[in-house]
Amino acid sequence: MRCEKGFALVLTLIVTALMVAVLVEMIHQVSVDVSISRGYRDGQQASLLAESGVTGGTKLLQLGLQGKNYTSLSDVWAAPIKLDDETGTMVITITEESGKLCLNDLVQPNGYFEPNTLAALKRLGRRLNIPEDCWNALADWIDSDDSPRTNGAESSYYQTLKPPYAARNAKLETLAELSLVRGFTPEYIAALRPFVTVYAEQPGAPESPVNINTAPKEVLMALDDGIDDRMAERILEERRLKPFNFLGDLSRISGGDTIASNLAGKASVQGKLFRITSVAQVRETARTVEAVLRVSGGSPEVLSWQEY
Repeated sequence: MRCEKGFALVLTLIVTALMVAVLVEMIHQVSVDVSISRGYRDGQQASLLAESGVTGGTKLLQLGLQGKNYTSLSDVWAAPIKLDDETGTMVITITEESGKLCLNDLVQPNGYFEPNTLAALKRLGRRLNIPEDCWNALADWIDSDDSPRTNGAESSYYQTLKPPYAARNAKLETLAELSLVRGFTPEYIAALRPFVTVYAEQPGAPESPVNINTAPKEVLMALDDGIDDRMAERILEERRLKPFNFLGDLSRISGGDTIASNLAGKASVQGKLFRITSVAQVRETARTVEAVLRVSGGSPEVLSWQEY
């Protein structure tokens, strides 16, 4: 009898332990499900919030560009905007792509180099220690034929790689695509990223003028041999005090008359390409929407849209 009671007690303890384990697992699973549901909901809200940030940034650009013949880093849109409400937080940043060199301008429709763009990229490359052969390889990647330039590369080269692939023989779609082009190492691409773009100021135009009001120092120096380190610093300081309303305003700087003449067709004082980055956070979940727009009167044209 005593053995039976002991056995019953042990059995009861085992059953109780199993029930407790099952209950703990159920509570854990409910907690996980609730957490996943909350995370999904927060992610959806963050995505909507980030998208609304791009919409708001676009409206800000449209209003800020009305009636102006120049764009500059002192414009209202150029300052980051941070918004907080009961839903979450959002930071909107607008930068101008028009202050960069357009890589896709390197090759003309006839397959030849666009001379101004080639010269500018070579100057920039020398400053960043990028070999000139890279520009031949990039031109081969962009042009429509399969005839390699000297020290360039066409599909016949890329087909020997593992895995093999073909040259695009068309314009770059993203800067990340440079990693497929012969000679462009991750280090070179990272060095180039702040100073180049794949977006043209005006579709079909032979080259995209660079906005001297927003261009970094490295890009300014790439535009002309006459813009050395000292001249570039003068341009940066002068535009900080007062943005250039016309290219001829470079005459406010000693020696600027000659520079303005040399930059005719290669530079401008107003940009049309803008990158809006909207980062939204709801509790622990963050979403980013990044859009590149061409804004030149009428409805803005969306050239790129990414969410991550």
